[in-house]
Amino acid sequence: MFSRIARPTATLARSLSTSSQNNAKVAVLGASGGIGQPLSLLLKNSPLVSQLSLYDIAHTPGVAADLSHIETRAHVTGYMGPDQLGDALKGCEVVVIPAGVPRKPGMTRDDLFNTNATIVATLADACARHCPQAMICIISNPVNSTIPITSEIMKKHGVYNPNRVFGVTTLDIVRANTFVAELKGLDPARVNVPVVGGHAGKTIIPLISQCTPKVEFPAEQLSALTGRIQEAGTEVVKAKAGAGSATLSMAYAGARFTFSLLDAMNGKEGVVECAFVRSEETECKYFSTPLLLGKNGIEKNLGLGKLSAFEEKLVAEAMDELKGSIKKGEDFAAKMK
Repeated sequence: MFSRIARPTATLARSLSTSSQNNAKVAVLGASGGIGQPLSLLLKNSPLVSQLSLYDIAHTPGVAADLSHIETRAHVTGYMGPDQLGDALKGCEVVVIPAGVPRKPGMTRDDLFNTNATIVATLADACARHCPQAMICIISNPVNSTIPITSEIMKKHGVYNPNRVFGVTTLDIVRANTFVAELKGLDPARVNVPVVGGHAGKTIIPLISQCTPKVEFPAEQLSALTGRIQEAGTEVVKAKAGAGSATLSMAYAGARFTFSLLDAMNGKEGVVECAFVRSEETECKYFSTPLLLGKNGIEKNLGLGKLSAFEEKLVAEAMDELKGSIKKGEDFAAKMK
């Protein structure tokens, strides 16, 4: 029914089994929303999660009650409103943040900035106060700015650890795998395309030359494929005709990343995922590349690898936009009291 949730490290089928008994407390901030609800469902289904803490500004008790009836061992608690945010975060080892407003037709991720930047800054501040050692996984867009915001807020509290703050770009990888598989007649569960850069428009850079299994496309088709991966979010926004943005696929991708992280925290070796993180790999302060995950978050940044001439050009063309988005996030955080 479901294909795997993480490539190559964890599968949804396996995470639904009872063979792996672990004791992680995971919080979802924005749990009542379009991404938050299906994401919470996937997390509730996993034996990697022993406690699931759900937070939102409305409807959380109902979501928590609903999920608590599912016959898996994760204990679900719901928290609602700012007064309960601290309690939601206490003792959490992983915090996943899909909170914010979705994109509507005609909106760019940048249009979301003012609303979502404030939401993420508030939640990051609470994480710094109540679970400073937790792994923080940001889904809220624009990720290219919300990760710098989160980092700066953590720095203000003196608890910033760059190895524990992740911008979840996994949906770009999931889409790239799917689209390549469609074009080549492959099983998408066996395709792995690293996607580097950022998480918006032309900053999304699929490294088709590093795809496994190896695939090749004529120049025109490669360009079209790259463009589709970069604008896949807009494809969904248009198809939903004002009813929202990518929620189900994002929940899947968010769960995949969370399960990979939990696997690595539990001592599994060789867990690799791409994410938008503090980086020395390019001239940008933050950049998404494949990361080797471990017990303490990022164990090693695996870098860009060997790029084709086409990919080198894409990276170069993304730099100015990426730097601008990063600065926008840093400037926003600097103005916060």
